[in-house]
Amino acid sequence: MSLWNWPGFFDYLFNPFLMGGVVTTIWLTAVSLVAGLILGFGIAMMRRSKIRVIKMIAKAYIWLFRGTPLLVQLIVIYTALPVIGIRFSVTEAALLGLSLNEAAYLAEIIRSGIEAVSEGQSRAGRALGMSERQIMRKIIMPQAFRIIIPPLGNSVNGLLKTTSVTSVISMEELLRRTQILIQEKFMVLELFAVAAIYYLLLTTLWDLIQVRIERHFGQSDQRLTLSEKR
Repeated sequence: MSLWNWPGFFDYLFNPFLMGGVVTTIWLTAVSLVAGLILGFGIAMMRRSKIRVIKMIAKAYIWLFRGTPLLVQLIVIYTALPVIGIRFSVTEAALLGLSLNEAAYLAEIIRSGIEAVSEGQSRAGRALGMSERQIMRKIIMPQAFRIIIPPLGNSVNGLLKTTSVTSVISMEELLRRTQILIQEKFMVLELFAVAAIYYLLLTTLWDLIQVRIERHFGQSDQRLTLSEKR
């Protein structure tokens, strides 16, 4: 008896049900990333605050969400919070958990990128009469963004795979739909192989996009350097 079903493997390689899970994985990643970036930027600014209480709150947030597994965070959000009257749907809980968790990591990436920009840039902006907000928006962030791009791209790659954790609360992304089909068809190896191929395709596609983005901003840096030399 064969342990591998080739017809079944190729049949599920283009299965609409699994492809629907791929679409869910993509939009789950995109929405969580955007929300994580917005929240992460705010936390990064709090980390750089001169007010001790604000800085400590930001540090506590990062400590909590980076120090506990995403799996535990999702379970708390989806099953523990209803005990105190706070209820979320599966989709809401998945997005909330992913966004809060990702924000903790992105906050540190953003903070380190900002702090990598020379202090002399800020002093030059002040000498020109610019406000702190203008300095941040027009001088610091454009330079920090180029530093942030590589680790941010790696975070996207990781987030694409991390969405699979939401299957524990029955979010029907790629892994959850794979598990549903396994329970129905009992083709464990074949279906997990198909899921692995889909994840590889997604991460490889993103790697290609990331290379183009890094190359684009690398060329921007070169043009900026040449103009400064002139």
